[in-house]
Amino acid sequence: MEFELVVRGGTLVTPAGSLHADLGIAGGQIVQIAEELPGGSVQTLDASGLHVFPGVLDDHVHFNEPGRTHWEGFETGTRALAAGGATSFFDMPLNSSPPVLDLATFEAKRLAAEQHSLLDFGLWGGLTPLNLDRLDELAAAGVIGFKAFMSHSGLDEFPAVDDASLYEGLKTAKRLGLPLATHAESDGLTRHFTAQARGAGGQSARHYLQTRPVLAELEAVQRALLLAQDTGAALHLVHLSSGAAVALAFEARQRGVDVSIETCPHYLHFTDDDVERVGAALKCAPPLRSKDAQDQLWTELLAGHIDIVGSDHSPAPPDRKTSENFFALWGGISGAQSTLSVLLTDGHFRRGLPLEAVAALSALNPARRFRLPQKGSLQVGLDADFALVDLGREFVLEREDLQDRWKQNPYVGGAFRGQVRATYSRGRAVYQNGQFDDSVRGQLLRPAHAVPSP
Repeated sequence: MEFELVVRGGTLVTPAGSLHADLGIAGGQIVQIAEELPGGSVQTLDASGLHVFPGVLDDHVHFNEPGRTHWEGFETGTRALAAGGATSFFDMPLNSSPPVLDLATFEAKRLAAEQHSLLDFGLWGGLTPLNLDRLDELAAAGVIGFKAFMSHSGLDEFPAVDDASLYEGLKTAKRLGLPLATHAESDGLTRHFTAQARGAGGQSARHYLQTRPVLAELEAVQRALLLAQDTGAALHLVHLSSGAAVALAFEARQRGVDVSIETCPHYLHFTDDDVERVGAALKCAPPLRSKDAQDQLWTELLAGHIDIVGSDHSPAPPDRKTSENFFALWGGISGAQSTLSVLLTDGHFRRGLPLEAVAALSALNPARRFRLPQKGSLQVGLDADFALVDLGREFVLEREDLQDRWKQNPYVGGAFRGQVRATYSRGRAVYQNGQFDDSVRGQLLRPAHAVPSP
């Protein structure tokens, strides 16, 4: 068998565990795995002393192109992902302008991504009360699924769903065989608590945190689960921030609800005390929780009750993150580069999370849930998407290391263990030794036909 590239001497992180073996790559795919593959004149990549992880598939980013490319954009966003070991991603329908609510807006985003993304990409379509009649055309175009907000999205052009719209959207998603992702916070409760806080003159980070309690998440999660159970649709709960919400969703799955559960690295790494210390860079919704709530979230993750860890990278220009009034700040965390760092440092080294679980949470599970059979694992016949990681390397993340546009990553100054040395997408070096191949371009990922249960 002839290879175009042999990755030699690394420790492969596979679903069955870690093994010392070579990867033989041809045509952008893994064609052979063996303890020692022949070399000869074949191009080789020395992975001695390194672990070879499947490339991270980040199911949740906001790159905001077209329309708000100055907030991020596919070029800078995918550089950040690649520097963190990611090889593919799904871009949310907002905050591009206009958001992806029909075929025309899908095509505009697809074209922008094909022109500027270094990595393979999937595109979420939006679900709002405005576009229930456009879901079929979005499905035909190739969306990875539909995304809805149960509370205000931050943008009036992407209104939240009411119960009827969410129910009808779930029914349509079921008919189309696509998952429906939802931001689950109670709009009624968050508006009520916000009005109370603002009416009393509240402006601080602590005041903001108090307006979005775990209760608001639990109420919306319970409602979404009931509607999903009734419709039989595949529900994806994004960025759950509390162990209580994960437990609620996992219990529903045990009784037959088709639900997958996502959390984010910032909920696993930071707490509400950090919000007051760091400020604007850590404002998000749902907000960061207490140390006790974070410990509960880790308990659920270590028990295998969380399926996916996605970054929810949602940057904004500095002027949107600058105000004495915390309520006026744009809510979004820049963290596309740090998902693997958190899972390895906080998960593997501090809490004993197995390496194969790190790979499953960041690559295998999203590939399976969103029906991308060529992605997510180091197996023969799959795309050669992988990252070389030095698990023995400890480093402090510096601002000059960041690749996203505005470099407002709250992880800056943090100490991590497990540094990405190189990232390969379909056998091509996108990132290596601190350098990027900006000539590489990704391609649209279209889901296969059936939605599997998690």
